[in-house]
Amino acid sequence: MSREILDAMHALAAEKGISSEKLVSAMEDALLSAYKKQPDSAKYARVELDPDSADFRVIELIVPERLEAHLIVETIDEGTTYDPETGEMVEPQDPEIDPAKFAQYRDQIDEQDVTPGDFGRIAAQTAKQVILQRIREAERDMMYEEYRDRVGELITGIVQQKDSRYTLVQLRERVEALLPKSEQVDGERYDHSQRIKAVIKEVSASTRGPSIIVSRRDPELIKKLFELEVPEIADGLVEITNVAREPGYRSKIAVVSYADGVDPVGACVGPRGSRVRMVVSELRGEKIDIIPYNDEPARFVAKALSPARVREVHVDDDGKQATVIVPDDQLSLAIGREGQNARLAARLTGWRIDIKSETEFADEEAEEDYEEEESSGRCAAVLSNGRRCPNASLPGSPYCGLDAHQALRRFPTNSVTVLSPLRPDEISALADRDTPDADLAEIISRAESAGRGAGAGEEEPEVVGGPSAVEGEVPAGEEAAAGEPVGEDQLEPDPSAAQADGEMEAQPSEERS
Repeated sequence: MSREILDAMHALAAEKGISSEKLVSAMEDALLSAYKKQPDSAKYARVELDPDSADFRVIELIVPERLEAHLIVETIDEGTTYDPETGEMVEPQDPEIDPAKFAQYRDQIDEQDVTPGDFGRIAAQTAKQVILQRIREAERDMMYEEYRDRVGELITGIVQQKDSRYTLVQLRERVEALLPKSEQVDGERYDHSQRIKAVIKEVSASTRGPSIIVSRRDPELIKKLFELEVPEIADGLVEITNVAREPGYRSKIAVVSYADGVDPVGACVGPRGSRVRMVVSELRGEKIDIIPYNDEPARFVAKALSPARVREVHVDDDGKQATVIVPDDQLSLAIGREGQNARLAARLTGWRIDIKSETEFADEEAEEDYEEEESSGRCAAVLSNGRRCPNASLPGSPYCGLDAHQALRRFPTNSVTVLSPLRPDEISALADRDTPDADLAEIISRAESAGRGAGAGEEEPEVVGGPSAVEGEVPAGEEAAAGEPVGEDQLEPDPSAAQADGEMEAQPSEERS
């Protein structure tokens, strides 16, 4: 082989960035392929090439039959595969012994020089194709090695082609990446020759070279864009701890400073908002909330719901759940459009967030207080002065043993004023558990009608069942014992007349207009 061919190969390898070892291996493979095209070529052979003088030798390997049979069996065992469709093992049709195996048995193999004087035209063409193929394979391997460790990096490319499935982005000469539809942001357009930024999502090897997948939806894109614009992040003084993103609409990032005197939020915003404005521009107008990170979950959750104002936060560390109380006029702002603000805050903090208005939270607290009082065994009847009855309720009933209070279970209200138009015998009948409502329908209707008529002239006392009932509560030591009625013909007890033993003295009914 002439020296000019070898010099040309070295120049080509230097231009492509291919190592000299790979070049020599490619030349040896090409010469061996050319030798195999010669008539009467040896079955097993190898080529030795001197990279300095360009001289080469073709050496025939004379393999003993027993060794050849042994190597063929090994090759068949290694190449046997399982066919999932038939459930059978499939052996290779024409097994070829790997030339590397011959090196292990060199002491059993005889060699002889069979270098041909010249190669024919077909053999030379075969050598050329092998060399070009090896060079292309070397280029693909180099590209794969270059990009496989760059997953997550920010790259800039030029849009070359677009269809319904993906967009082709050129990273550099002869290096292209795919931007699939699933990694594109809804509403963004990618025009031909447009320059875009994206992050490398995946790199895999293929027969046509490395397959590089880039993304515009990945939250890592925001981190890399801020790192590009904010020197404090690039220097490690400020760190983006987490990113919650809904691509194309809104994102929230949590930032923390590791240097005294460096405001993480101010560093990301920049002078007059110049830094964050560049990031928003690259993201085509996507809104970004910059949240200062805090180790205290309550403070972090409150900041994460920005721009809404938060009144208080109750956290459950075991269940990682936070209940956030906001002013009534801030409820819709805290939740956001279709729950977007609350959803992003939950992703950013990693906590489950339940947002309630002050009115809603106060009502729930009042209901809980009332349920606690009911479960404590206190009578639920409300006297005409608006205070709760201090007596203890009977087992299985919310009311004490007074007939007037037991009769209230047949009415939707727990105020004794509804019984004012009734006689004592009618009240006793209402208190009897064994009497069905159908037999007392006329009495119940008359009492309710009188109550509505009275309400037209004067305001009916409010049915107290919430926190206001606590104001009329007597000390626990003065409560009546369960099942001990104070009096038979008393309409309502006077709390001030409670005795030390828990019983109430009978008092005459109050006169009503």
